[in-house]
Amino acid sequence: MAKYRNVRIDFWQDGFVLDLTPEEKFFYLYLMTNSKTTQCGIYELPLRIIETETGYNRETVQKLIDRFVEYDKVAYNCPTKEIILLNWAKYNFINSPKVTKLIQKELESVKYQPFVQLYLERLERYGYPTDTLSIDHGEELITNNRELINKKENVVEIVNYLNAAADKNFSPSSKKTNSLINNLFKEGYTLEDFKNVIDKKTKQWKNDPKMDNYLRPITLFAASNFESYLNEKGLGVPARQSGTTIDDLYKYAAEQDGLL
Repeated sequence: MAKYRNVRIDFWQDGFVLDLTPEEKFFYLYLMTNSKTTQCGIYELPLRIIETETGYNRETVQKLIDRFVEYDKVAYNCPTKEIILLNWAKYNFINSPKVTKLIQKELESVKYQPFVQLYLERLERYGYPTDTLSIDHGEELITNNRELINKKENVVEIVNYLNAAADKNFSPSSKKTNSLINNLFKEGYTLEDFKNVIDKKTKQWKNDPKMDNYLRPITLFAASNFESYLNEKGLGVPARQSGTTIDDLYKYAAEQDGLL
């Protein structure tokens, strides 16, 4: 680990930095120069260490991290207590055998593997070579990381689509929702299939106060329901003909939901 970190002299004239508060400027400098930093810009930084070294309390530390996540300057993984400085490679990558060997060693020790893929993607974006970095896990690791990122992006897109269509506020980070959606992807369903089901059921149920409650991931994305919803024609509910009551429609929906 290096005993010092370089900060460009035009740091203070950077448009982003000029708009930061004094507190944010100090915190940004801290993230770039603290004793835990690495050559790749991914390192373990527990919140209690930040509190001790900056003098900020936990609430302020969390607030500042959240701000820089929103600014798309960092990402923080709470389970492993790791942080990645997203623009670090843009200003600090040195293409020399000694440095690339060090970076390779650092990347191999990263616990939260999607950060490794983020780093490699940033190198490619900035036009830096990545063929000199051969992580021990090789292409399999990079492929797995890409799959993890794609899964997360798909879940976010699907849940956001449902929230917009049904006027809901479901969280894409729900473990149950992630499990339901990813299991359906494994069965071969596509992103368009999810949107199709959401469109159909929203059209059927959104304006019905009772049925609106069923516009939720646990109902729409349950394996026992999804295929039947996807293959419905028209409204997909019994026609409201003579002898068919609204209670018959509720019963039908409950049966499809696995409640009866």
